[in-house]
Amino acid sequence: MKTITILRHAKSSWGHSDLVDFDRPLNERGERDAPEMGRRMQAADIRPSLIVSSPAARTWTTAKLVAVEIGYPTEFLQRERDLYHAGPKRIYDVIAAQDEGFKSILIVGHNPGLTELANQLVPNLTSNMPTASFVSVLIDTDTWDLQSRRSAELIEYDYPKRRR
Repeated sequence: MKTITILRHAKSSWGHSDLVDFDRPLNERGERDAPEMGRRMQAADIRPSLIVSSPAARTWTTAKLVAVEIGYPTEFLQRERDLYHAGPKRIYDVIAAQDEGFKSILIVGHNPGLTELANQLVPNLTSNMPTASFVSVLIDTDTWDLQSRRSAELIEYDYPKRRR
């Protein structure tokens, strides 16, 4: 069994017109929501053995803030350039390249690719993964080649504005 969790970066700032998209930071709400979603992951017993993030500023910051909340050592966070604005196929490829020894992986990335991937894993789950939302699924497989998987069981789908 493997667990894959996908996390959309927290809300980013559009207030820096001099910055390219890749360098946009989180805004105040994003800085608040990312740790909160980390606490919710911890409450849902989501404990990734590997966290891989897009290297864009907003995703990398989200990954670090969540890692602190779930007790994951930030020095072990991995950046993967192929996750920047990746579609499902590229995300599947990044996941498939990970060591089979990991039982649970957290991918931090961008929309629309994450919403598309979420709906491939759990059909008709959502029309849009909001910023800072995550989807965690359990997959009956021994390999990270998820494109050949038969089914995925939803563990948790959560987002900042969801009432708890």
